[in-house]
Amino acid sequence: MISAIILAAGASVRMGRQKALLRVEGRTFVRRILDTLRDGGIDEIAVVLRPQHPEAAGEVAAGAGRVVLNPRADEGQLSSLIAGLDAVDVPGVDFVLVTLVDVPLIQSSTVRALVSRAAVSPAPILRATFRGAHGHPVVFKRDVFAALRAADPSAGAKAVVRAVQVEDVEVDDPFVVRDVDTPEEYARMIGPETS
Repeated sequence: MISAIILAAGASVRMGRQKALLRVEGRTFVRRILDTLRDGGIDEIAVVLRPQHPEAAGEVAAGAGRVVLNPRADEGQLSSLIAGLDAVDVPGVDFVLVTLVDVPLIQSSTVRALVSRAAVSPAPILRATFRGAHGHPVVFKRDVFAALRAADPSAGAKAVVRAVQVEDVEVDDPFVVRDVDTPEEYARMIGPETS
């Protein structure tokens, strides 16, 4: 069984407002990702948020996602990954697919490709790549759950990724490497849309 985690507890300092609530294609970032993950075959989806973001929590609930609050979000992304992992790590979950709220335009075909490959790959970590550049989503198998929980928060999950075999899954999806961190990047992404 696979569950998914959307990391959305960042401070959004460079953006100046919550990324989860930015809009694209008529939906908020977080709703679009929830829809994409469901279309990709994942039913159990946890979204990690800061406690002080009730509007984002409402949006997650409306999209049938599970809200996971991370009161330690200022300790870095790894703290949110662990909070999400703790929420979805139940017997029968063999791996988790992790993505970021600031990568809102990933395609459901990418999710299906990663899940399909993870089911047969011996690699404990798989990540989506486009033209050789890696991005998100990333799949973590149960083999590395303990290592993620024990990782140095200052190094984050990267230390675990560097220590094990990683399989790059090439997908025809440029959005796996297009994140949105600044108002300028957001403006470029939405083009003529209105925010």
